[in-house]
Amino acid sequence: MRNIFGWTSLCFTAGLVGGFANSLALWMAGQYGWTAALGVNVAPSWTLAWLYPRLVWGGIWGLLFLPRWMADSVFWRGVLASLGPTLVQLLVVFPRQLDKGMWGRDLGEWTPVVVLVANAVWGIVAAMWLSLADDAPRGYSRLR
Repeated sequence: MRNIFGWTSLCFTAGLVGGFANSLALWMAGQYGWTAALGVNVAPSWTLAWLYPRLVWGGIWGLLFLPRWMADSVFWRGVLASLGPTLVQLLVVFPRQLDKGMWGRDLGEWTPVVVLVANAVWGIVAAMWLSLADDAPRGYSRLR
């Protein structure tokens, strides 16, 4: 895609879609007891108040895909991009905003792994969406 505004829009949308996938995966993990089985106290309720900020932040984090120099593999591109939100969640949000200890370990010893996997879901789905959208025929990517 040659248009920087179009590419930025695609990156934001890819992040938003990844945010939805991440939210769905985390909600399902809580509902099916997977997080509890790991001893992690994370079982969110599926509400708009919980979902909306996750979608917006997913879109904002999707801007990490703006540089095209990242890994060629969709999988690795997604995993690399997911390290940004993972580190912010573990080193800023949990200890400073939610008072859940460094790495969020007050929620359970396996919390860092749950966050890493959930954010990898975000990154991989976002990278897949971006790859599929960028391969669309050129007529579909132009504003008319």
